[in-house]
Amino acid sequence: MLLFYLLLYRTHYDFKLQPFELDLVEKFRMSGKNIYMNFHQRNLVFRALTVFCVLGLSATSALAAPSVEQELKVGIVQRFGDEATEELLLAAGKGGVLTLNFTTGTKPQTLQANSVKLEIAMQPLPKPELAERVVLGVFRSFETAEESAQRWKAEGIEVEVAQPERWEVWAKRDVYNTPLLRRLLMGSLQTKGNKIAYLDSKVVQQVPKLSWIVNGNRYSREKLEISTTKNLIQVSSTENKSDATFYPGRMRLQKNAYGSYTLINDVPVESYLRGVVPNEIGAKAPYNAVEAQTIIARTYALRNLRRFAIDGYELSADVHCQVYKGFSGASPNSDRAISATKGQVLTYNNQLVDALYSSTTGGVTAKFSDIWNGQDRPYLKPVVDSAASIWNLARQSLADEQNFQQFININQGFNEVGWKTFRWRRESSIEQLTKDLQKYLEVNRNPLASFQKLQGLQVVERSPGGRILKLSVQTDLGTFNLLKDEVRSAFSAPRSTLFYLEPVKKDNNPLWGYAFVGGGFGHGVGLSQTGSYRLADLGWTSKRILNFYYPGTTIQVLDTKVLP
Repeated sequence: MLLFYLLLYRTHYDFKLQPFELDLVEKFRMSGKNIYMNFHQRNLVFRALTVFCVLGLSATSALAAPSVEQELKVGIVQRFGDEATEELLLAAGKGGVLTLNFTTGTKPQTLQANSVKLEIAMQPLPKPELAERVVLGVFRSFETAEESAQRWKAEGIEVEVAQPERWEVWAKRDVYNTPLLRRLLMGSLQTKGNKIAYLDSKVVQQVPKLSWIVNGNRYSREKLEISTTKNLIQVSSTENKSDATFYPGRMRLQKNAYGSYTLINDVPVESYLRGVVPNEIGAKAPYNAVEAQTIIARTYALRNLRRFAIDGYELSADVHCQVYKGFSGASPNSDRAISATKGQVLTYNNQLVDALYSSTTGGVTAKFSDIWNGQDRPYLKPVVDSAASIWNLARQSLADEQNFQQFININQGFNEVGWKTFRWRRESSIEQLTKDLQKYLEVNRNPLASFQKLQGLQVVERSPGGRILKLSVQTDLGTFNLLKDEVRSAFSAPRSTLFYLEPVKKDNNPLWGYAFVGGGFGHGVGLSQTGSYRLADLGWTSKRILNFYYPGTTIQVLDTKVLP
């Protein structure tokens, strides 16, 4: 491998923290976390520009990086211990050695080995314990959960966002920390007419107990830190070693808010991108599409570090954030893009944009508030996903049902033509729709969950970009509305909220079910990954692609002028 690089060192150091940094430091100080050095180090990184070219970069070689680089905390195994017995095997990369750090009492201990086996067993408690929390809402997405959390805070109730399975908003546990306080809160909410909040209570008789085996000896502690001399750690399940994945950086195993454990990868942001970009956009995507994906993946990660604060890490490794698979699957194409865009992020008014993206838009991108509750972003608005002038939203609003059906039946001229998820028609029987809806309502503790039969569906309101804002549901217990992305939570048939309904007659039944006729896959906000393929094939640069999907934005090198 031939590696050429040029480092342009900063001309001066200015250690003075910016006002927003001082504010964040104070907030973290009040929460008992000392992060001053992180910000100090970030100043050094942000004020240095690294330019380098990589020739012949292999799938497992390390990218050149500055001596100090911001690290991300990524939960790669979020619920280790949810099952009664679970095992993981961690091994050093070729020629490496694992270093394990843990504490016995107050005494730090260090062990070295080639591998370590992590095990979970259920341990009976000396006496049953009450596990209880006030759940203020259950949501499909973090975005809607966060907006709900902000509204609760405005009412003077301290909350935290959690993800035991679906996203939830909890009354803050260390504030409402007794059964009496939790019941007083519930009583107050019920007096105000709230029918959504509920008390999640269970008696716990056993808990997951972590232990690990190294060099033939078994150890049992609540927290374990793992590093390696070769900067690569292989993680696999003991049942299926073929799923082994190599991760850069360090590992930590620690308890989470749900009684189990999370395996966290502390990884430099540029190394993190090597495990994200090819798994999100595809290893064979046109190069300029890969560059665009790289810039928004970096932006997305740095803007979304708050998502798993309740559990002591920042991002997940799945579709709730960005799919991250370590160095497994890293490709020369994406490595080249990461190198070429080193430190580049997408901004609007010197702030990191909310760099949302999806697989396929169905021909038109969605405004933020078309999908979630919360304040709109000026750069996230409906854009017809075509390089040609195929539809004028200003003249033919897709809020009109007739216009929408005409639009969704156009099958040519869009960037995503040829992809299976661009247009689709999916039928679902009344029986299946009933089961889907009952399950959704039960999860959300909705009092209508006891209904017996769904009787009808009707689109009540669309956005100007065509997304369903309100869907009326008729049942034997009454009629209610599903709003925005709740529709995809409630029913398994639609791949997006960009669809219309067709009643289906079948088996001598005048209403056997419904056909969902639509387009797109996912929320449809921001960049379309499949659409970017075509734009790149047309010769569009990554800058032009990003400005198309995020109008009014700017690509900048990350520095202290860019706000999170």
